[in-house]
Amino acid sequence: MNEGRSPEARPGPEAGGDGPEIGVGPWEGPLPEGAEYDPELLAHGDRRNVVDRYRYWTVDAIVADLDTRRHPFHVAIENWQHDLNIGSIVRTANAFNAAAVHIVGRRRWNRRGAMVTDRYQHVAHHETIADLAAWARIHSLPVVAADNLPGAVPVDEAELPRACVLLFGQEGPGLSPEALAAADLHVEIRQFGSTRSINAAAAAAIVMHEWVRRWAV
Repeated sequence: MNEGRSPEARPGPEAGGDGPEIGVGPWEGPLPEGAEYDPELLAHGDRRNVVDRYRYWTVDAIVADLDTRRHPFHVAIENWQHDLNIGSIVRTANAFNAAAVHIVGRRRWNRRGAMVTDRYQHVAHHETIADLAAWARIHSLPVVAADNLPGAVPVDEAELPRACVLLFGQEGPGLSPEALAAADLHVEIRQFGSTRSINAAAAAAIVMHEWVRRWAV
């Protein structure tokens, strides 16, 4: 624990129930120097869901620091039916420090599941799959489509590129025919039960973690 930093908050009631408070209280002792620190957070405490490294930092400072070490994989999600999983996928992409998240289709998406992590994660928009594919070609990024379909390679065996776009479909219908046609590689997640598919946000987390297992340093 750094000198002057307030200790972690003691257990106490949270909104909606009992439990420990998140974060730290007001800074105690001499104030730290540095443009990364937020005067309001130092004065009133930092209750955000961020790692200790970023306690009391401004959002801009956190994003700038993340940008120095983002991983070279991008995450793309089709959004034709306002899928509620998108927020959770954005949150996972932030946890693994993806280069960016790309929303394809509807511009508006439900941010509730992101738990404000979209403030720290670059999010782009593409009107169509063709637009995403054109962007990927310009940046020499192969598109990896994740869907349990005939011919797909189990993700734990696939040759996942280091720099790539991991493309996910919607809950239920999965990836559109246009998305499957635009992909350079098709991967699937091994399953052993009775259900045909797993939750889209869970599937995205599994594929992202497989990339991290292979490539993250």
